[in-house]
Amino acid sequence: METVPVEIVDRPERDQLGEGPVWVPERGRLFWVDIEAPAIRWLDVASGRSGSHGFPEPVGWIIPRANRSDFVVGLKSGFAFFDLETGRLERLGDPEPEHPDNRLNDAKVDLAGRIWAGSKHCADAAETGALHRLDPDLTWRCHDRGYGVANGPTFSLDGRTLYHTDSAARTVFAFDVDADGALSGKRSFLCFPEAWGYPDGMTTDAEGCLWIAHWGGGRISRFDPYGTLLRSIALPATNITSCTFAGPDLDRLYLTSAALDCGHEPAAGALFVLDPGTRGLPPRAFAG
Repeated sequence: METVPVEIVDRPERDQLGEGPVWVPERGRLFWVDIEAPAIRWLDVASGRSGSHGFPEPVGWIIPRANRSDFVVGLKSGFAFFDLETGRLERLGDPEPEHPDNRLNDAKVDLAGRIWAGSKHCADAAETGALHRLDPDLTWRCHDRGYGVANGPTFSLDGRTLYHTDSAARTVFAFDVDADGALSGKRSFLCFPEAWGYPDGMTTDAEGCLWIAHWGGGRISRFDPYGTLLRSIALPATNITSCTFAGPDLDRLYLTSAALDCGHEPAAGALFVLDPGTRGLPPRAFAG
């Protein structure tokens, strides 16, 4: 496992369950969520200023809308539009009304501007998690079920492969994606051995490799498109939750973490940043 310089971003709070970092270049800000606070966090990358907006219910992710000033958020109660400036919340609907103890958990946007979002049981007490797709016309569809903790969707460079994780099963799956968004060919892409912890959030770099956060493993790892481990970088917290490339040149890797169950660790729940030696892909916004 490599040791590289890792910076802890200076801000007033630690995240109980930091997740879902997303770079919004038009604002020069990195956004992410603290699911347990619950709150949306943000960092102005140039100035170092940071801020937070509280929520009345768990918020699993935040994604910008294309050519709009507001966002889409994934809540315990379902999908919603959210305006950070006014605090206005417009609820769109719940994709899982049959599972009132579930919440949305982790999401990404594909090349067509669709959101792919997982879900999980709030108390991890049942395998009721699923994989949903929210389309630009604001309709949604469930594509897969039976997840313990649905996590970390990301895509191949051409967008024709979707990677999606069941953290509880320590497994990252791969699916073929048709032009219309249909999935097929579900298969195991890689399985984490117990010593690695659990695969959590992930992102794809400009070379088509996957960077995967290790919950319980204190590291971030890079895998090639065939699932071969290329690098593993040690981090000063056990529960690393997700990652994204940010900055004007997309050459900085930001990582969220969780203080949950790690109160003894000084850096648990911090936002980390490092130089990964590669660049990320331009971020995508929801087309709806």
